[in-house]
Amino acid sequence: MTITSPNSSMIVEVKNSIAHVAFNRPNSLNALDEDLAQALSEIMEAIGQDHSVRCVVLFGSGDHFMAGGDVKSFHEKLKSEPDFTQRNKYFKTLIGTFHVGLTKMRTIPQPIIGKIRGAVAGAGVSLALACDLTIASEDAFFTLAYCHIGTSPDGGSTYSLPRVTSMKRAMEIALLGDRFNAKTAMEYGLVNWVVPGDNLDTEVDQLAERLAVGPSHAHAHTKKLLNQSLHSTLEEQLKAEQKAFADCSTTDDFAEGVAAFVEKRTPRFKGD
Repeated sequence: MTITSPNSSMIVEVKNSIAHVAFNRPNSLNALDEDLAQALSEIMEAIGQDHSVRCVVLFGSGDHFMAGGDVKSFHEKLKSEPDFTQRNKYFKTLIGTFHVGLTKMRTIPQPIIGKIRGAVAGAGVSLALACDLTIASEDAFFTLAYCHIGTSPDGGSTYSLPRVTSMKRAMEIALLGDRFNAKTAMEYGLVNWVVPGDNLDTEVDQLAERLAVGPSHAHAHTKKLLNQSLHSTLEEQLKAEQKAFADCSTTDDFAEGVAAFVEKRTPRFKGD
Protein backbone atom coordinates (compact mmCIF):
# COMPACT_ATOMS: atom_id res chain seq x y z
CA MET A 1 0.00 0.00 0.00
CA THR A 2 1.38 3.40 -1.01
CA ILE A 3 0.62 6.28 1.36
CA THR A 4 0.54 9.71 -0.28
CA SER A 5 -0.53 13.20 0.70
CA PRO A 6 -3.58 14.71 -1.01
CA ASN A 7 -1.75 18.01 -1.41
CA SER A 8 1.66 19.66 -0.98
CA SER A 9 1.07 20.81 2.60
CA MET A 10 2.38 17.50 3.95
CA ILE A 11 4.92 14.92 2.82
CA VAL A 12 4.94 11.19 3.60
CA GLU A 13 7.78 8.72 3.16
CA VAL A 14 7.67 5.13 4.41
CA LYS A 15 11.03 3.45 4.93
CA ASN A 16 11.82 0.30 6.89
CA SER A 17 8.29 0.12 8.31
CA ILE A 18 8.52 3.71 9.61
CA ALA A 19 6.27 6.45 8.20
CA HIS A 20 8.01 9.83 8.19
CA VAL A 21 5.28 12.47 8.03
CA ALA A 22 6.25 16.13 7.60
CA PHE A 23 4.29 19.36 7.69
CA ASN A 24 5.47 21.08 4.51
CA ARG A 25 4.77 24.79 4.81
CA PRO A 26 8.17 25.99 6.04
CA ASN A 27 7.70 29.52 4.69
CA SER A 28 4.82 29.97 7.13
CA LEU A 29 6.49 27.97 9.92
CA ASN A 30 4.19 25.07 8.96
CA ALA A 31 1.11 26.97 10.09
CA LEU A 32 -2.16 25.08 9.94
CA ASP A 33 -4.53 25.82 7.04
CA GLU A 34 -7.37 23.94 5.33
CA ASP A 35 -5.04 21.88 3.12
CA LEU A 36 -2.84 20.80 6.00
CA ALA A 37 -5.82 19.86 8.16
CA GLN A 38 -7.23 17.75 5.34
CA ALA A 39 -3.88 16.13 4.60
CA LEU A 40 -3.37 15.23 8.26
CA SER A 41 -6.72 13.48 8.37
CA GLU A 42 -6.22 11.51 5.16
CA ILE A 43 -2.63 10.52 5.91
CA MET A 44 -3.40 9.27 9.42
CA GLU A 45 -6.37 7.31 8.08
CA ALA A 46 -4.15 5.63 5.47
CA ILE A 47 -1.40 4.86 7.97
CA GLY A 48 -3.89 3.31 10.37
CA GLN A 49 -4.99 0.88 7.66
CA ASP A 50 -1.47 -0.08 6.56
CA HIS A 51 -0.21 -2.84 8.85
CA SER A 52 3.23 -2.75 7.23
CA VAL A 53 3.79 0.59 9.01
CA ARG A 54 4.90 -0.05 12.57
CA CYS A 55 5.86 3.44 13.74
CA VAL A 56 5.22 7.07 12.72
CA VAL A 57 7.55 10.06 13.03
CA LEU A 58 5.79 13.44 12.82
CA PHE A 59 7.82 16.62 12.29
CA GLY A 60 7.94 19.98 10.55
CA SER A 61 9.92 20.82 7.43
CA GLY A 62 12.59 23.45 7.98
CA ASP A 63 13.49 24.81 11.39
CA HIS A 64 10.11 24.65 13.12
CA PHE A 65 7.52 22.06 14.15
CA MET A 66 4.38 24.20 13.80
CA ALA A 67 3.66 27.81 14.71
CA GLY A 68 -0.08 27.33 15.20
CA GLY A 69 -2.87 28.33 12.85
CA ASP A 70 -2.24 30.44 9.75
CA VAL A 71 -3.16 33.77 11.33
CA LYS A 72 -2.42 35.69 8.10
CA SER A 73 -5.07 33.64 6.31
CA PHE A 74 -7.42 34.28 9.25
CA HIS A 75 -6.87 38.01 8.73
CA GLU A 76 -7.73 37.73 5.04
CA LYS A 77 -10.84 35.72 5.86
CA LEU A 78 -12.05 38.34 8.33
CA LYS A 79 -11.58 41.09 5.73
CA SER A 80 -13.29 39.15 2.94
CA GLU A 81 -16.15 37.70 4.99
CA PRO A 82 -18.08 40.30 7.02
CA ASP A 83 -21.00 37.93 7.61
CA PHE A 84 -20.64 36.45 11.10
CA THR A 85 -22.66 33.35 10.25
CA GLN A 86 -20.36 32.50 7.36
CA ARG A 87 -17.26 33.20 9.47
CA ASN A 88 -18.59 30.86 12.12
CA LYS A 89 -19.23 28.17 9.52
CA TYR A 90 -15.74 28.55 8.01
CA PHE A 91 -13.89 28.17 11.29
CA LYS A 92 -16.11 25.30 12.45
CA THR A 93 -15.25 23.45 9.25
CA LEU A 94 -11.52 24.17 9.52
CA ILE A 95 -11.30 23.11 13.15
CA GLY A 96 -13.58 20.13 12.60
CA THR A 97 -11.29 18.81 9.87
CA PHE A 98 -8.25 19.38 12.10
CA HIS A 99 -9.95 17.50 14.91
CA VAL A 100 -10.61 14.51 12.68
CA GLY A 101 -6.87 14.24 12.04
CA LEU A 102 -6.05 14.57 15.73
CA THR A 103 -8.59 11.90 16.63
CA LYS A 104 -7.03 9.55 14.10
CA MET A 105 -3.61 10.19 15.65
CA ARG A 106 -5.00 8.96 18.96
CA THR A 107 -6.77 5.95 17.49
CA ILE A 108 -4.41 4.51 14.86
CA PRO A 109 -2.58 1.44 16.20
CA GLN A 110 0.95 2.66 15.47
CA PRO A 111 2.90 4.68 18.05
CA ILE A 112 3.64 8.24 16.92
CA ILE A 113 6.90 10.02 17.76
CA GLY A 114 6.89 13.81 17.64
CA LYS A 115 10.22 15.21 16.47
CA ILE A 116 10.12 18.72 17.88
CA ARG A 117 12.32 21.67 16.99
CA GLY A 118 11.82 25.43 16.86
CA ALA A 119 8.36 26.92 17.30
CA VAL A 120 5.57 24.84 18.84
CA ALA A 121 2.60 27.18 19.14
CA GLY A 122 -1.17 26.90 19.24
CA ALA A 123 -2.20 23.93 17.11
CA GLY A 124 1.43 22.79 17.22
CA VAL A 125 1.11 22.25 20.97
CA SER A 126 -2.03 20.19 20.38
CA LEU A 127 -0.25 18.05 17.79
CA ALA A 128 2.75 17.53 20.07
CA LEU A 129 0.38 16.44 22.85
CA ALA A 130 -1.36 14.02 20.47
CA CYS A 131 1.93 12.24 19.74
CA ASP A 132 2.59 9.19 21.91
CA LEU A 133 6.24 10.05 22.54
CA THR A 134 8.07 13.31 21.90
CA ILE A 135 11.72 14.26 21.61
CA ALA A 136 12.50 17.97 21.51
CA SER A 137 15.66 19.80 20.59
CA GLU A 138 17.05 22.27 23.09
CA ASP A 139 16.07 25.16 20.81
CA ALA A 140 12.36 24.28 20.83
CA PHE A 141 9.96 26.75 22.43
CA PHE A 142 6.30 26.42 23.30
CA THR A 143 3.29 28.69 23.72
CA LEU A 144 -0.42 27.91 23.53
CA ALA A 145 -0.87 31.49 22.26
CA TYR A 146 -4.62 31.44 21.55
CA CYS A 147 -5.31 34.18 24.10
CA HIS A 148 -3.03 36.52 22.13
CA ILE A 149 -5.41 36.49 19.16
CA GLY A 150 -8.56 36.60 21.25
CA THR A 151 -9.79 33.04 20.99
CA SER A 152 -9.97 29.87 23.06
CA PRO A 153 -7.84 26.77 22.39
CA ASP A 154 -8.70 23.90 20.07
CA GLY A 155 -7.02 20.67 18.97
CA GLY A 156 -7.80 18.89 22.22
CA SER A 157 -5.27 20.95 24.18
CA THR A 158 -7.85 21.73 26.87
CA TYR A 159 -8.36 17.96 27.22
CA SER A 160 -4.70 16.94 27.20
CA LEU A 161 -3.03 19.69 29.20
CA PRO A 162 -4.83 19.10 32.53
CA ARG A 163 -4.01 15.41 32.19
CA VAL A 164 -0.28 15.73 31.44
CA THR A 165 0.34 18.67 33.79
CA SER A 166 -2.30 19.75 36.31
CA MET A 167 -5.38 21.94 36.16
CA LYS A 168 -3.51 24.88 37.67
CA ARG A 169 -0.64 24.56 35.20
CA ALA A 170 -3.04 24.12 32.29
CA MET A 171 -4.84 27.31 33.31
CA GLU A 172 -1.50 29.15 33.43
CA ILE A 173 -0.44 27.91 29.98
CA ALA A 174 -3.82 28.63 28.38
CA LEU A 175 -4.83 31.90 30.07
CA LEU A 176 -1.44 33.64 29.97
CA GLY A 177 -0.03 32.23 26.73
CA ASP A 178 3.53 32.65 27.98
CA ARG A 179 6.40 31.15 26.04
CA PHE A 180 8.49 28.40 27.68
CA ASN A 181 11.50 26.40 26.59
CA ALA A 182 11.99 22.70 25.92
CA LYS A 183 13.39 21.96 29.37
CA THR A 184 10.32 23.49 30.99
CA ALA A 185 8.08 21.58 28.57
CA MET A 186 9.71 18.36 29.77
CA GLU A 187 9.21 19.38 33.41
CA TYR A 188 5.53 20.05 32.63
CA GLY A 189 5.18 16.63 30.99
CA LEU A 190 4.66 17.84 27.41
CA VAL A 191 7.76 16.08 26.06
CA ASN A 192 9.68 12.94 27.03
CA TRP A 193 13.24 13.94 26.21
CA VAL A 194 15.23 17.05 25.35
CA VAL A 195 18.42 16.66 23.31
CA PRO A 196 20.94 18.94 21.60
CA GLY A 197 19.69 20.07 18.21
CA ASP A 198 22.49 18.28 16.35
CA ASN A 199 21.44 14.98 17.98
CA LEU A 200 17.69 15.24 17.35
CA ASP A 201 17.54 13.28 14.09
CA THR A 202 19.74 10.49 15.43
CA GLU A 203 17.81 10.16 18.70
CA VAL A 204 14.47 10.06 16.90
CA ASP A 205 15.72 7.52 14.35
CA GLN A 206 16.98 5.24 17.10
CA LEU A 207 13.68 5.41 18.98
CA ALA A 208 11.65 4.82 15.81
CA GLU A 209 13.77 1.81 14.88
CA ARG A 210 13.33 0.41 18.37
CA LEU A 211 9.56 0.70 18.14
CA ALA A 212 9.46 -0.62 14.57
CA VAL A 213 11.06 -3.94 15.58
CA GLY A 214 8.83 -4.29 18.63
CA PRO A 215 5.61 -6.30 19.05
CA SER A 216 3.31 -4.04 17.00
CA HIS A 217 0.11 -5.91 17.96
CA ALA A 218 0.94 -5.44 21.64
CA HIS A 219 1.93 -1.80 21.02
CA ALA A 220 -1.47 -1.16 19.44
CA HIS A 221 -3.31 -2.63 22.43
CA THR A 222 -1.09 -0.69 24.85
CA LYS A 223 -1.73 2.63 23.08
CA LYS A 224 -5.47 2.00 23.03
CA LEU A 225 -5.55 0.96 26.69
CA LEU A 226 -3.66 4.01 27.88
CA ASN A 227 -5.80 6.42 25.86
CA GLN A 228 -9.10 4.90 26.96
CA SER A 229 -7.99 4.87 30.60
CA LEU A 230 -8.54 8.64 30.70
CA HIS A 231 -12.30 8.11 30.66
CA SER A 232 -12.73 4.55 31.99
CA THR A 233 -13.58 3.27 35.43
CA LEU A 234 -11.15 0.88 37.08
CA GLU A 235 -13.53 -2.01 36.45
CA GLU A 236 -13.82 -1.12 32.75
CA GLN A 237 -10.06 -0.78 32.43
CA LEU A 238 -9.36 -4.11 34.10
CA LYS A 239 -11.77 -5.85 31.71
CA ALA A 240 -10.14 -4.15 28.74
CA GLU A 241 -6.68 -5.22 29.92
CA GLN A 242 -7.88 -8.80 30.36
CA LYS A 243 -9.31 -8.89 26.84
CA ALA A 244 -6.21 -7.29 25.29
CA PHE A 245 -3.74 -9.60 27.05
CA ALA A 246 -5.71 -12.68 26.01
CA ASP A 247 -5.76 -11.44 22.43
CA CYS A 248 -1.98 -10.84 22.46
CA SER A 249 -1.46 -14.36 23.79
CA THR A 250 -2.66 -15.78 20.46
CA THR A 251 0.05 -14.04 18.41
CA ASP A 252 3.38 -15.39 17.20
CA ASP A 253 5.07 -12.40 18.85
CA PHE A 254 3.86 -13.52 22.27
CA ALA A 255 5.21 -17.02 21.69
CA GLU A 256 8.49 -15.52 20.51
CA GLY A 257 8.72 -13.16 23.46
CA VAL A 258 8.11 -15.93 25.99
CA ALA A 259 10.61 -18.23 24.28
CA ALA A 260 13.23 -15.49 24.12
CA PHE A 261 12.79 -14.75 27.82
CA VAL A 262 13.23 -18.39 28.78
CA GLU A 263 16.19 -18.83 26.42
CA LYS A 264 17.76 -15.55 27.65
CA ARG A 265 18.06 -13.96 24.21
CA THR A 266 16.69 -10.89 22.43
CA PRO A 267 13.25 -11.54 20.90
CA ARG A 268 12.76 -11.24 17.16
CA PHE A 269 9.25 -9.87 16.75
CA LYS A 270 7.50 -10.03 13.37
CA GLY A 271 4.73 -7.63 14.22
CA ASP A 272 1.78 -9.96 13.64
